[in-house]
Amino acid sequence: MKTGMPLIIIGISMFVIGLMLFYLIEPGENDNLEFIKNMGTFVGLTGMGVTLAGILLYLISRNEQPIKENYDG
Repeated sequence: MKTGMPLIIIGISMFVIGLMLFYLIEPGENDNLEFIKNMGTFVGLTGMGVTLAGILLYLISRNEQPIKENYDG
């Protein structure tokens, strides 16, 4: 597996978990649930950053084809 692929998968899963925590928890009287909702925001934003880092690592670590120069022509 390439270097960036596990980071991309982890980042996307963090983003989805953050979305679920943010949108499924209703704000109310319970401060613990409000804290978990705020942590969902943090996890989602961190997931976007991890996904971007994984994409960049994947693009940087690709093997490029060497340039073949023909001087006989």
